[in-house]
Amino acid sequence: MEDSANVTALENVAIVKQFFKYYEKNDIVGLREIFAPDIEWHVPGHHPLAGTKKGIEEVIAYYKQLQKANFKAEVLILEGNKNYVIDCHRGWAKVGDIKLDMDWVLLYTIEHGKIKSMKNFPGDQHAADDFFWKVYKLKDIPDRLDSR
Repeated sequence: MEDSANVTALENVAIVKQFFKYYEKNDIVGLREIFAPDIEWHVPGHHPLAGTKKGIEEVIAYYKQLQKANFKAEVLILEGNKNYVIDCHRGWAKVGDIKLDMDWVLLYTIEHGKIKSMKNFPGDQHAADDFFWKVYKLKDIPDRLDSR
């Protein structure tokens, strides 16, 4: 018989596996079900999608943007314990001639059966920044400035 710490670790890994299934199918309703209401999703870098997304609505908005880059993921390693799950995956995207393909490590905090937070560690931050700047260009300055 497994002890409760192992069962919890297995349950936490299952939550992240479910996240990847929902992500692959672009199942926004499913994603909402596994995110804690006060989720924090940290995306490092110096690009338009970087920063900490707070709350389900900001995380969902981020994923809707990420889908525009046709971003795909293939899990390589997924391990967990009673509080955390670590995922190492190959992530790639292609928009026209603009491509990105590298390994990523994500650290999830799981609380009460929900993803409470995630920290992203890209294999090559400079390549990620370059890709996201090319794909998610800012509007020209006049259109970005508040005209009030």
